[in-house]
Amino acid sequence: MLGDRPWPSRAAARTAIFEWIEAWYNIRRLHSSLGYRSPAEYETVLAA
Repeated sequence: MLGDRPWPSRAAARTAIFEWIEAWYNIRRLHSSLGYRSPAEYETVLAA
């Protein structure tokens, strides 16, 4: 994600990392507390 890209400030880099974690990682990561499903999959099953 960060690579060799220059960031205008620490705050900009922090915001980009936060957005990546919230938008990609957390919705795809499997959670043991959800029966080893991703949050997106778990919510889909609950809505059905």
